[in-house]
Amino acid sequence: MQFSDLSLIDPILKALAEEGYTNPTPIQENAIPILLGRRDLLGCAQTGTGKTAAFAIPILQLLSEERSKSAGGPRRIKTLILTPTRELAIQIAESFTAYGRHLNIRNTVIFGGVSQHSQVNTLKSGVDVLIATPGRLLDLMNQGFVGLRDVQFFVLDEADRMLDMGFIHDVKKVIAKLPTHRQSLFFSATMPPDVAKLADTILNNPAKVEVTPVSSTADTIEQAMYFVGKEDKRKLLVHILDDKNIKSALVFARTKHGADKVVKDLLKAGIGAEAIHGNKSQNARQRALSNFKSRETRVLVATDIAARGIDVDELSHVINYELPNIPETYVHRIGRTGRAGHDGIALSFCDAEETEYLRDIHKLIGKRVPVIDNHPYVLDIATATVTPAPARQGQGRGGNGGNRNSSGRSGGSGNSGSFNRSGNTNNSRRAENSGPARTTEQRPSEGNFRRDETSAPKRPSSRPSQPQSRGTGNSRFSNSSSDKNY
Repeated sequence: MQFSDLSLIDPILKALAEEGYTNPTPIQENAIPILLGRRDLLGCAQTGTGKTAAFAIPILQLLSEERSKSAGGPRRIKTLILTPTRELAIQIAESFTAYGRHLNIRNTVIFGGVSQHSQVNTLKSGVDVLIATPGRLLDLMNQGFVGLRDVQFFVLDEADRMLDMGFIHDVKKVIAKLPTHRQSLFFSATMPPDVAKLADTILNNPAKVEVTPVSSTADTIEQAMYFVGKEDKRKLLVHILDDKNIKSALVFARTKHGADKVVKDLLKAGIGAEAIHGNKSQNARQRALSNFKSRETRVLVATDIAARGIDVDELSHVINYELPNIPETYVHRIGRTGRAGHDGIALSFCDAEETEYLRDIHKLIGKRVPVIDNHPYVLDIATATVTPAPARQGQGRGGNGGNRNSSGRSGGSGNSGSFNRSGNTNNSRRAENSGPARTTEQRPSEGNFRRDETSAPKRPSSRPSQPQSRGTGNSRFSNSSSDKNY
């Protein structure tokens, strides 16, 4: 199927063609006709499925039809899109601008952490589409700068992330101000009971579109694991990036301090790198992301929260400098590569403290990540010792991982463990946008994500004395014997 088969108007088809998009993704193919038919929609889709285009395209078409009926009238907010982070809000606004470039539709984005002056001025001039984070939206509503009485289309994006970040009460306050008669769209990567309950309060007899569960990883992504001592991760990262065939890499660190340290180490090694995290100003974050997208910066080091909304065409490599303590986050991280039909490579470092996280990842994705053991910093997991950590405090899956002490690294030798493969692409691309990743149940401020990028209570050790081995699955990479228990 092509976009031209979806009853889209010519200005939108022209914009899609200019973006290089010809074929819709499954969620776009299914959702666009439903939304053009003015039905409510419950969408469940993982990152990289093209979710943003799935709702932006039909909303633009419906708004254009409405606009043509009231030509010359004042612009009022007809569409409200709520999203948990400013990076994702900005990305959604960019998508509306790109797909609606030949339409007379105005959009703007509002979020915290910056002065409201320019945002208020834009709102006063009139907009059709408002993309907002909950806190700043409520602030401007309370000040009388935003009215929602004319909203016809409401989108709640990344609903599971909204709840995890503690925005549920703000979301409910916003919903209470919306007109009863509206078309509502609800998107979430996962559908736990609390998210499903929220959807029931928002949607009216919705159609449901579900695309690839969060536990799956894209076939276009080649995955590999390095066992390495914590103290050697910096050297291994430099060793891998010495391969000039790696044109760009998104590196994930667990904390803001850790991200800054990785950047410092890379710069010392002569490798261009910048960090993006909650302590950076909005301008600094946008500049770092822009430099990375334009390939002026080769390596972008990000924390999970700050990485929301990072969507880079033909990103070749994602590197997990530290494994996430929530397995779904692994799926979302590596989903930043291998998008829109392109191939991608996801490399992960695992030290002795992170073997439990690795087991959780294997359990979630239903297969073992192949191990590369021909690198100079191999850690023999079988002989490494781990100091047991105290039991985690509190409930839920919040936090960003604890720390334990490890020792017993056995040295290794060999050639570079990095690898590359040709970036085969489809002739026709699919409209692609990023999705959510579970991180923490603590609520950050929208202006800076301090609380959910710091270390959490440590995770208890639960390694059995003689864990059973698992099957290797299909891969062109051999598994290290030291991996068989993980």
